[in-house]
Amino acid sequence: MRSISSLSRHSLPFFLATLVVPLAVAAGCQRQANARPAAGTPNAAPVAAVAAVPVASTPIPATPAPFASPPLLPGTPDVAALVAKVKPSVVNITTIHAIRARGGGNFNFPFGFDPFGGAGPDQQPRGGDRVFKQQALGSGFIADSNGHIVTNAHVVDDADEVKVKLADDKEYPAKVIGRDKRLDLAVLALEGATELSGAALGSSADLRVGEYVVAIGNPFGLGHTVTMGIVSAKDRAIGAGPYDDFIQTDASINPGNSGGPLFNLKGEVIGINTAINPNGRGIGFAIPVDALKDVLDQLIRTGRVSRGSLGVTIQRVDATLGKALGVGGEKGALINEVRPGTPAAQSGLKAGDVIVSLDDAPVASSDDLPRMVARHTPGSHTKVEYLRAGKRETVDVVLAELQDEPTRKMESGSAPNGVAPQGLGIEVGESPQRRGEVIVGRVMPGGAADGRLVSGDVILEVNRAAVHSPEDVANQVKRSPAKSPLLFKIRREGQIMYVAVDRG
Repeated sequence: MRSISSLSRHSLPFFLATLVVPLAVAAGCQRQANARPAAGTPNAAPVAAVAAVPVASTPIPATPAPFASPPLLPGTPDVAALVAKVKPSVVNITTIHAIRARGGGNFNFPFGFDPFGGAGPDQQPRGGDRVFKQQALGSGFIADSNGHIVTNAHVVDDADEVKVKLADDKEYPAKVIGRDKRLDLAVLALEGATELSGAALGSSADLRVGEYVVAIGNPFGLGHTVTMGIVSAKDRAIGAGPYDDFIQTDASINPGNSGGPLFNLKGEVIGINTAINPNGRGIGFAIPVDALKDVLDQLIRTGRVSRGSLGVTIQRVDATLGKALGVGGEKGALINEVRPGTPAAQSGLKAGDVIVSLDDAPVASSDDLPRMVARHTPGSHTKVEYLRAGKRETVDVVLAELQDEPTRKMESGSAPNGVAPQGLGIEVGESPQRRGEVIVGRVMPGGAADGRLVSGDVILEVNRAAVHSPEDVANQVKRSPAKSPLLFKIRREGQIMYVAVDRG
């Protein structure tokens, strides 16, 4: 897509030239046809008189009157009417950040130019800190008539000042009253605004892939820009956190659109525009509005979100892992770690259990479980159905409050005195950091474990049996049937997980 500068410097002159040049040529031709040689001019030929030829009058057809409003083809959405309806609920957000830089005149800016916006080098103060202001842009929408604005948390992070401009160009100071970094949502309160038009919140669960959507926002400071597209996909995980569940759209989204609304053709907000894929065009992502509706009241009332927690870490179950676990084709979330003292530990859940439903709602994948648990408040009772060694069990769990994750320590080191378990294509040795731990050293390219285990993995169990030496690993591998996948419990970069290695 061309930038404004390239369009104004190249495309516009070229467009004008194509209009002007033909007009100049036609005018020249007209002037040449009407010209007469001056009297006495050499080589001037006499001009013969031409008799006037009567021309029959032809009636000029009447120009049809324009439509009072553009006609709509059957099945075509009236986007203009939609935009007129919802535009008053969309806002532009400007944040001001005070940046402190060390002074002392150590920078030499040519021609007296200071990129920080201050004076030239001869006028800079010597010594001490300099404070300059940095501006950032975002979007948002009015959630209710009380002046609450919804946007992304990253739009207002570390902002010293927040300003909100409405569709009528009125600008108000705003205060951040609620923030949820896990969902990347924030709520602002306008100061002094009245007679506000709030946006209607729709249902992202009812949204269909292929449905038309309209994005309105503030890309590159171009306020209230309207773009249109379709829902390209739902339930997208993009590595943004534990509640990855994005709407993908090809409606154009650019820097500055963050926090702005994504509307359906009913004029309802069905998503909050949040991210783009920098390597592709027409690949934008929006937070489903149902996630906002789950937390909006808490953010307004308390400024934070309190969520339920089981106290486990989980991972996906692929076909090889499901076979090694003995759960067949069942889907769900595999527990790879149960933290001591948590609701899961108190209820008897163990690492290796596969949670298949929560309150009778199926857990289709490990991505679903955190969102399902988070919808419950701390202290609520939850029925958890799980598989253990292929047997279905049910337990009642009283949820605790979700806390921030502890910082994980990266594993490092090599595996001296390596042992090569049969048929895996790896070498394992005793960990140099902790006695009694087995660490993966070398992984042979193309071997059975290639792509499953990596150098630095700490092996805790093989086929649910604890191992404390390289020989323990080799012995467990020998005891296992050759055509059965091996189930490894490992620690990788501080995270516990299960890995299945198929030797067949």
